[in-house]
Amino acid sequence: MPLVLTLLFSALVAAQSWQPLTGWQETKFTGHGKARVENGEIFLENGAPMTGVTRTAAFPKTNYEIRFEAARMKGGDFFASLTFPVGDSHCTWVTGGWGGDIVGLSSIDGWDASDNETRTYFTFETARYYSFRLQVTPSHLRAWIDEKQIVSAPIAGRQISLRPRAELHLNTPLGFSSYNTAGAIRKVEYRLLP
Repeated sequence: MPLVLTLLFSALVAAQSWQPLTGWQETKFTGHGKARVENGEIFLENGAPMTGVTRTAAFPKTNYEIRFEAARMKGGDFFASLTFPVGDSHCTWVTGGWGGDIVGLSSIDGWDASDNETRTYFTFETARYYSFRLQVTPSHLRAWIDEKQIVSAPIAGRQISLRPRAELHLNTPLGFSSYNTAGAIRKVEYRLLP
C-alpha cells in the first residue's frame, strides 16, 4: 500500500476510535440537586426540578457519535437527557420525559420531543443500565437504545434548537440532565465519523 494511502487509512481508523469524555462540572440549574463524578460515573440527584453536568471544552458540531450507559435510580422522569451540538445549534435527547416513558429529540422545527416525529415510548426499569448511542451528521440525527434504533430524523433544512423557556442552554455545548429524578451515567465516549 503506498505511503499516502497508509497514512490516510491510519487517520481514518484514528478518527473512528472511541475516546472517553471527561471534565464534567455541575450545571447551575435553578434549584439543582447535587451532581458528582466518582470513579468515572456521573450521579445526578433529584433536583427541583433539574440537576445536571456540563462539559465546556470544545466539542465537534457534526459527524460524531456519543455512547453511554445510564440508569434511572429513583423518580419517574428523565434521568440522563443529553444536550449536544448540531451544527451551530444544540438539541436535547430526552430519555424518559413527560412522566417517564417518552424518548425523542427537543426541538425540531420548534416542536418538543413529546410532539415531533422522534417521539417514541420506552419503559425504563429502575436501577437497570441501558446503552445509549447518538449519531450526528449534517443530514440526520439517529439514536439507539440497547442497539435498537429508535430515532432517524432527517434534519437538512430544518430548525434544530433547545426547548424554549428551559434552562438547557446552561448544559451547552455538551451535558446531561435529570428532572425531579436521580440518574447514573457511565462509560461516556465519543468518536468522530469519517
